[in-house]
Amino acid sequence: MKLDVYKTDGSVTSTKATLPSEIFEIEPNEHIVWLAVNAEMTNRRQGNAQVKTRAQVRGGGRKPWSQKGRGVARAGSNNSPIWIGGGITFGPSKKDYSMKINKKAKKLARRSALSSKAKDKKVIIIEDFSFKEPKTKNIMKIFKNLKIDTEKILLITADYQRELWMSCRNLKNVDMKDATGFSTRDILKADTIVLQKSSLKKIKEVLVK
Repeated sequence: MKLDVYKTDGSVTSTKATLPSEIFEIEPNEHIVWLAVNAEMTNRRQGNAQVKTRAQVRGGGRKPWSQKGRGVARAGSNNSPIWIGGGITFGPSKKDYSMKINKKAKKLARRSALSSKAKDKKVIIIEDFSFKEPKTKNIMKIFKNLKIDTEKILLITADYQRELWMSCRNLKNVDMKDATGFSTRDILKADTIVLQKSSLKKIKEVLVK
């Protein structure tokens, strides 16, 4: 698959970029995509919710009062769940929600997501560019020139560029990742994928063995 390469002013260059067929032209595997996104979201859960059971609450060693003679209900411990300050019955405890999928499945999921975007014509190739200093208005101008400033955008570069990342971070509909750092969920969240031309080679190195 060949796509036009755009300049930062929105015009089309005289060259075309070839998208690797083993990434952008495969049959998407929806189940693997679901697994990858589910694993990413699940691994974000901390699972720190925890309450104390009656075994963990301080106290409860001595019987509060005698079994008979007071005219009140029997009580054997002051850490009983029915007492104020006692333990909690069936409360939450710390849990590990982490989910693992193998590396091949992760790569297949990203390839499937990229292929799906390519089939929907939601992939744009742009010539390499960088900023000397962070300027949000400069990156917004580029997206306006490409006529995608109202869409959710994932910008993928070959390497991490601090100034470019800082230019994007204040835009709620723009996310920037380098070729080694984007996930399946990042791709699916975006309406349009903008790839710097040099990132294609790096993406192929990462996603194709």
